[in-house]
Amino acid sequence: SMSSKNDAALIDIAVQPRSSKSEIVVRGDVIKVYLKSPPVDGKANEECVALFSKRLKIPKSFVVIEKGTSGKRKRLSIVGMTFEEIMKILSEGV
Repeated sequence: SMSSKNDAALIDIAVQPRSSKSEIVVRGDVIKVYLKSPPVDGKANEECVALFSKRLKIPKSFVVIEKGTSGKRKRLSIVGMTFEEIMKILSEGV
């Protein structure tokens, strides 16, 4: 089922701050996001948005953290793409 809100897709991610490198890994239904930044002063959130923006080739303003700004589980809203399109790109690896 596709949940659309103003043509935005919602995806749930699990974030791992202070990782050795920044990357997005899809394991089954789980999107795991490794971030070099510590979860301080919104640094990890900024890096998370930048990472998705780069991988999906969309402006940073199209990636919004809807829920979980201070937690390890976050819900992102991605404008202008379908859930299927996002998963296809993320699953392909870099």
